[in-house]
Amino acid sequence: METKKSKYDTNPLDPDVERKAEDVWGDLGGVTQQVGGETRQVGNTPNEPPQPQNIENARQNVYSEAPTRRYENPPLNAPYPSVFVPPTYAPPPAQYQSRQDIYQPPNSAQSSSRPVLGIGIPEKWATMLAYMPGYVGLIVGLIELFLVPRSEGKVRFHAAQGVALHIAILIVSTLFGGINWLTGSSIGGKLFGLAAFIFLIISMIRVWKGEPHQITPLAEPAQWFNQHIEPRNRG
Repeated sequence: METKKSKYDTNPLDPDVERKAEDVWGDLGGVTQQVGGETRQVGNTPNEPPQPQNIENARQNVYSEAPTRRYENPPLNAPYPSVFVPPTYAPPPAQYQSRQDIYQPPNSAQSSSRPVLGIGIPEKWATMLAYMPGYVGLIVGLIELFLVPRSEGKVRFHAAQGVALHIAILIVSTLFGGINWLTGSSIGGKLFGLAAFIFLIISMIRVWKGEPHQITPLAEPAQWFNQHIEPRNRG
C-alpha cells in the first residue's frame, strides 16, 4: 500500500526529485566517494605570466608592497598629494602688512621737539596745532594729513582726530544756528560755542604735556580720515 504524502513531501518544481535522488544514492552505495590523487600546482591562466615574474613586477611597482616613506618626501610620480601633508601658505603681500595698525592711539610719552617729516616743525607743536579753535585747527589738521607720512603715527593720529572734532563742532553749531533762526533765541548756540572753545583749549594743553587724549565718539571718523587721506610723502 502506497504511503500517503503530504504537501510538504512533494516538490512543486520537480515532482521526480525524490526518485532521482534515490537513483543517485543507490548508484554510489550510500557512501561518499573519496577524491584521489596528489595535490598539484594550480596552473596560471593564459594571460597571467609565471609566478616569480609576478612577484618581481609587483616589487617594481612603487605603490605595491612599497617600504614606508616619510610624508615630506613623496614619490615624484605620486598621483595626488597626501592628505597628511599641510598645504603651503604664502604670507600676505607687504602692502597689506604695512597698512595694518596704521591708526593706533599714541602712547603717553611726552611729545618730543624733533622735526616732523613732511612739515619740519617740532612734534609737540604739530600735535597741538591740530586742536586750535576756529578754522585754524581744521586747516592745520588737513595739511598735516596730506603732508605727514604714515610713519609719524602720533602726529597723524591727532591731526585726524582734530579734523573730526572740528567738523563735529561745525555741524552742531550749524544746528544751533537753525534753531536760532526758528526761535529767535541764540543762548543755546552761545553756550555750545563756549563749551567747544574750552574743550579745544583743554585738548591743546593735554597734548602739549604728552598726556593720552583720545575722544572715543570720534574714533571711527578720525580713523576714516587717517586711512583715506594719502600723504604726499610716503617715507
